[in-house]
Amino acid sequence: MSRPKVFITRPLPAQAVERIATRCDVKMHPDDAPLELAQLAEACREVVGLLASGARVGAEVLEQALHLRVIANVGVGYDNVDVAACTRRGIVVTNTPGVVTESTADLAFALLTAVARRLVEGDRYVREGHWRHWQWGLLWGTDLQGKTLGLYGFGRIGQALARRARGFSLRILYYSTERATQALEEELGAQFVDRETLLREADFLSLHVPLTPATHHLIGARELALMKPTAYLINTARGRVVDEAALVEALRSNEIAGAGLDVFEHEPHIHPALLALPSVVLTPHVGTATSETRLAMAMLAAENLLAVLDGRRPPNPVNPELFA
Repeated sequence: MSRPKVFITRPLPAQAVERIATRCDVKMHPDDAPLELAQLAEACREVVGLLASGARVGAEVLEQALHLRVIANVGVGYDNVDVAACTRRGIVVTNTPGVVTESTADLAFALLTAVARRLVEGDRYVREGHWRHWQWGLLWGTDLQGKTLGLYGFGRIGQALARRARGFSLRILYYSTERATQALEEELGAQFVDRETLLREADFLSLHVPLTPATHHLIGARELALMKPTAYLINTARGRVVDEAALVEALRSNEIAGAGLDVFEHEPHIHPALLALPSVVLTPHVGTATSETRLAMAMLAAENLLAVLDGRRPPNPVNPELFA
C-alpha cells in the first residue's frame, strides 16, 4: 500500500519532519524562502497533504492540487490560504493557535517597552559614539506605571498581554466583538469599553485581531486622529490591519508619539518613512520566533496533518463545517 505524499514548503524542525515521515512520503523545499507560485503549484500536483509555512495557497495552486486533502498551516493566522476555495473542494485547513500565544505576547510587550523607553534610539546613540557623558535631558521616555493599555481584540494573545501589563501596573481597557466573561475581566483587571473610548484613552494601543475583510485598514486616519498625541501603536497582528500611509502621516504630524511594529502592510517592503522615523521600532515579523514556540508550531501542524490523513478530526480545523 502506497504511503500518502506530503510537501513541506520550507525547512522545519527535524522532530516535526520525522513525525510526518513515519507515516508519509515527505518532500520539503530546501530553502528558508518563499516558493514561486508556479513552483508551489507543481509541488502540490501529486500530494495529499501540504504543510504550509509562509506560503500563499490560492486558486492557482488549488487548481493543480487535485489530490490535496489537507493544508496544515504553520501559524495561527491563515489569511495566506483561500479557505473558502478549500472548503468548496473538501480540503481541510488547520492552524496552530495556542502555542503561539506567549511568545507573541512577549514580543508585543517588548515593543511597547522599547518605544516607551526609547531603547532602540539609545542603542544606536551608544553604538554611533555619541555618548560622551551623562546628561539630565538625554532620551527621556515615558513611564508604564499608571498608563493605559488599550487592547483591540481580546483573544488568547490579548489576554496574555493583559497578564503581563498587570505586573507593570498599567490600567487595561479592551474592545472586542465579543465581550469576555466577568470572571476573566476581574482576573485580568480588564475593562470592556467601546471602540472610540479605547482609541481616545489608550496610551499604548495594541492590536490583536485576525486579518479579514472587516479588519483590513481597521486603523486608519480617522482612528489615529482620535488617539492621544502621546500615544503609541503596537502591532503584532497583521500588517494590513493598519493603513500604513495614514500611520506615516500621523507620526510625521505628531498625531501620535510612536509605534512598535512587527508586521507591515506590504511586507517585506516597509514604507520608507517608517525606516527614517526614530520614534518607530521595527522587527521583521518575528512574533513567534523562539526555538520553543517554532518547534511547538511545527509539531502541532504535523499532528493536524496526520489526523486528517488518518480520517480523524484534527485538533485545530479552520473549516470545521467539513466535519459536520
